[in-house]
Amino acid sequence: MKNIAVIGCGGQGTWHCKQIMNSNVVTLAGTYDIDPKRMAAAKELGINLYESFEAVLGDEKVDAVVIAVPNDDHKELVIKALNAGKNVICEKPVEMSVSALDEMIDAANKSGKLFTVHQNRRFDVDYLAIKSIVESGEIGDVIRIESRIHGSRGIPSDWRCTKAQGGGMILDWGVHLIDQLLQIFKEKIVSVNCVTTNITGTEVDDGFRLDMMFENGKSAYVEVGTYNFIAMPRFYMQCKKGSALISDWREETEVALMTAWNEKDVLPVQTAAGITKTMAPRDEVTLKQYRVPRPESDVHDFYRNFCLALDGKADIMVTHAEVRRVMQVMEAAFASAEQGQTLKVNI
Repeated sequence: MKNIAVIGCGGQGTWHCKQIMNSNVVTLAGTYDIDPKRMAAAKELGINLYESFEAVLGDEKVDAVVIAVPNDDHKELVIKALNAGKNVICEKPVEMSVSALDEMIDAANKSGKLFTVHQNRRFDVDYLAIKSIVESGEIGDVIRIESRIHGSRGIPSDWRCTKAQGGGMILDWGVHLIDQLLQIFKEKIVSVNCVTTNITGTEVDDGFRLDMMFENGKSAYVEVGTYNFIAMPRFYMQCKKGSALISDWREETEVALMTAWNEKDVLPVQTAAGITKTMAPRDEVTLKQYRVPRPESDVHDFYRNFCLALDGKADIMVTHAEVRRVMQVMEAAFASAEQGQTLKVNI
């Protein structure tokens, strides 16, 4: 069993503490937060408290630390922990620029310690369902995937509203959705176009729409909104032999498999302003429709992989190269939104 200490007792830090306390591969050494109220709340949960960050780093029993603090403090704490000989799991987004991330990676390489990022939404069952359909090839090669998350409550009224601390939806939810899609699309990204929204405030984006084009003509679309009172589908995927749809992250996947391209006799459809064959629906002769059950998922697999990687028995799940690629896309998205144009990239 590996001993883990958690730095930060906010929402995500407390989540980590509870997950570790229920884990069969790691144990919770304790936690530390600069906020006395959060420390008191952690104590009520029966969690051991450290008096300082330095006390955590000085505890020889601690194998690794989880950094779960506001984004602008990530680099400093991660580098200090690595230099103190601790392995590090950092919450996402790992930082706010590629250059800052590179400093962290350099510190990890020099220290010889393991440094990774908690991309927990690789365990979301909606994403896993789409990924499994792609990998099965059952509806052919991917043409385009659209990934959306819509809410209607704006941004939480804390540091996530502050630009200096890395607030906004690109860095909050975008980092997840981009990471998910880049686990599917391995081809080079050749262009990025992003539009941000500022409906509920002006300091940071409260939503965005991002298009990514790949070198082989495939495309991916990411949309996050916090002022949508009717949500659009969570996933929509176009493939060479059919389509897949997840209407809501709690629902099963709907799949339509094209079994034949042509129909001998297509009946025209009467619309309000005329008839159409082009948009006429298909029938069971050329289309097979079915649902795919939600796959199983276990978030504890993240820590299981981390422990195996520490022992040299597995490759780390979230690599530096993957984290850096996502960071490059987010930087390009910000630049595209600021310039109001599509950017040519090589990511």
